[in-house]
Amino acid sequence: MSASLPVYDHARFERVRWTIYMVLILAYMLVFFHRMAPGVVSGELAASFGTTAAALGSLAAMYYYIYTAMQMPAGVLADTLGARGSVTVGNLVAGAGSILFGLADSFVTASIGRFLVGLGVSVVFVGLMKSNTVWFSERRYGSISGLTLLLGNVGAIAATGPLALVLNHYDWRSVFVALGVAALVLGIVSWLRVRNRPEDLGFPSVREMEGLAPHPPRERHWLTELRGVLANRRLWPGFVYDFGVTGSFFGFVGLWAIPLLRDLHGLSRGEAAAYTTVATVAFAIGSMSAGSFSDRLGLRRPVLTGGVLGYAAICALLLFAPWSPGPSAYLLFGALGVSAGGFVVAYAQAKEVTAPALSGMAIALVNTGLFLGAAVFQPLFGWVMDLGWDGATVDGIPVYAASDYRNGLILLLGFALMAVAASTRFRETHCRNVTVAG
Repeated sequence: MSASLPVYDHARFERVRWTIYMVLILAYMLVFFHRMAPGVVSGELAASFGTTAAALGSLAAMYYYIYTAMQMPAGVLADTLGARGSVTVGNLVAGAGSILFGLADSFVTASIGRFLVGLGVSVVFVGLMKSNTVWFSERRYGSISGLTLLLGNVGAIAATGPLALVLNHYDWRSVFVALGVAALVLGIVSWLRVRNRPEDLGFPSVREMEGLAPHPPRERHWLTELRGVLANRRLWPGFVYDFGVTGSFFGFVGLWAIPLLRDLHGLSRGEAAAYTTVATVAFAIGSMSAGSFSDRLGLRRPVLTGGVLGYAAICALLLFAPWSPGPSAYLLFGALGVSAGGFVVAYAQAKEVTAPALSGMAIALVNTGLFLGAAVFQPLFGWVMDLGWDGATVDGIPVYAASDYRNGLILLLGFALMAVAASTRFRETHCRNVTVAG
């Protein structure tokens, strides 16, 4: 413990760190919007480009393919260059991709636009979480992670019911062009306002503010450090956990839940979007609650295990229980979102089993599991439905039977059970970094 705490302008520091946080959060809201929006515009996309379920799943998952591939590079960028440069460039690329997607006149062009969106936004989350490790106290990391997911999910919420309402007045193309322009503006703001560390603006590190020694910097080349992160067995349970839980949640709610409610229960897009809105709101609340509860409890494993057991139970109810639109369906979709929100604790756990200077790579590895899961789940769900599809369409949109969707829900439950198995392998950190003393 230091003899005395450093002197600095506390009020200015608070203004700076929350300004940086909010700029990055706005970028993260766009990440979530693009992630979830295909579910609401699935009918328009199918009609515009003449796609089957498998092709539609591939178009939506194009975002996840590149997002998944970019997670480890994003972690390297976060640990070497910091959030400022990577998020700035990411916003600019995503903006260009969104505009291209909105203007696309063919399936190929739309796929390229979706690819560029995924490429651009792929660096935002890891950059934001890395920024949080240096601008906020370690003791609050679970809580700030939960707040991050809560606010980020505002973008997901906007991409459900609110987007369905907007589409009553504007076509889907105009929406994505407008989002692209917003991302370009946000890219400029990111460069002007974001800084990588408190020390870049003359502040002491957050640990020094608390009377602790600063964490040591990276000592070896980033490629050597990356190999060490990949070899860290304590990180891989989080990878599989997020693959199973959050990958399937994003894949289902972000694309297939609305067609299911439409085809099996005769709901309009706006009516069906109300259920996915409930799921995403509940997911945001669950993320915030799980992170803060884990910090207060001082434990990680019980929160992760409890969340995935609840998620698997809800998946089983969606598959086997007799439910219909109304209170029972709202309850199921809400419980699905709340239980999936426990995944946020996996990021804190990953940070705490890895050297602090490599937290970006560690978080990126766990995050790779999430997006690989979604990238696999979305087209696989469509593929298993196409196996039994009789070719029926309405206004050019494929219509599937209950047996087709049952196959997809079996897949959903399978992903959940995979995560249950992974939850038994987490190391308990007691909310502190186990690789360093103090």
